[in-house]
Amino acid sequence: MHFNVSGVDVFPLIPPLVAFLISSVTTSAGVSGAFMLLPFQVSVLHFTSPAVSPTNLIYNIFAIPGGLYKYIRERRMAWAMAWVITAGTLPGVFAGAVVRIKYLPDPRAFKMFMGCVLLYLAWRLTSDVAGFNKKGHARNAEMAKKFNEQTRKVQAQQAGRLAAGLPADAVVKMKSISFSKIEYEFWGDVYAFNPVSLFVLSLAVGLVGGIYGIGGGAIIAPFCVAVFGLPVYIVAGAALAGTFVTSIAGVFYYHLLAHSAMAAQSAVAPDWLLGALFGAGGLAGTYFGASIQKYLPEKSIKAVLSALIIFLAVRYISQFFIA
Repeated sequence: MHFNVSGVDVFPLIPPLVAFLISSVTTSAGVSGAFMLLPFQVSVLHFTSPAVSPTNLIYNIFAIPGGLYKYIRERRMAWAMAWVITAGTLPGVFAGAVVRIKYLPDPRAFKMFMGCVLLYLAWRLTSDVAGFNKKGHARNAEMAKKFNEQTRKVQAQQAGRLAAGLPADAVVKMKSISFSKIEYEFWGDVYAFNPVSLFVLSLAVGLVGGIYGIGGGAIIAPFCVAVFGLPVYIVAGAALAGTFVTSIAGVFYYHLLAHSAMAAQSAVAPDWLLGALFGAGGLAGTYFGASIQKYLPEKSIKAVLSALIIFLAVRYISQFFIA
């Protein structure tokens, strides 16, 4: 099948199948599949024009709503944090789109950028496996222990019933909000962060996400856990919400830039059909990956994923210097 916008020729079942496999593995490792989907489009489908970035963002638009609904339904959405992340990443994504079209239209230079982003993500995964981030690892281990103990307690109290998910009292509650500090209570503990610092971080993440085409959730979530000392249970929903909003805005902004003088002769508009096929596979894969996560060894998954990402990163960076 030929996709007119991207110029890609591929059997129509391949994109959703690949997205399903990628998102199943990455979701099990606790990260988005968008960052791994881009290398497939660039290296396998040879989709290297600036249009590949917004096409990759379409994946997020289709794949995220299911998970987002779950966080909202379980009252684990830190809304103030979500709005700060969105406010920072939106202008960053817009700036990233301009940088992608104006300064990184050349596939060789873009592959170099991809390699650097992938190296960072590989380092984040490796640090989780090796325990480099001791503070964040200890906080999450303590939270996981608390969760497991509470789940066993509920199961013992409700004989014959399956206790699934977080307990009813494990919800995100707003404590206070100001320009200098936002406080949340989660499961009896209070966590705080500086919204200005988070905004600046989100701005930088949005810039990278807008260029690469990932929205930024895979980058900002580990930062919030490691730098601000927040539990992943609070961060995940807010990062997902920010990624969803900025992905929608990024896709439409690329579409507008495609009709501007800046686009010149470059292909900039997203390939909606190709992106939708990836998104459909990603939606199914995200659900499947979340379902099988408890049956798979987390460290092994992250170790294999890190090795693959490092291989791709080194390959792209070396191509920049060798070509």
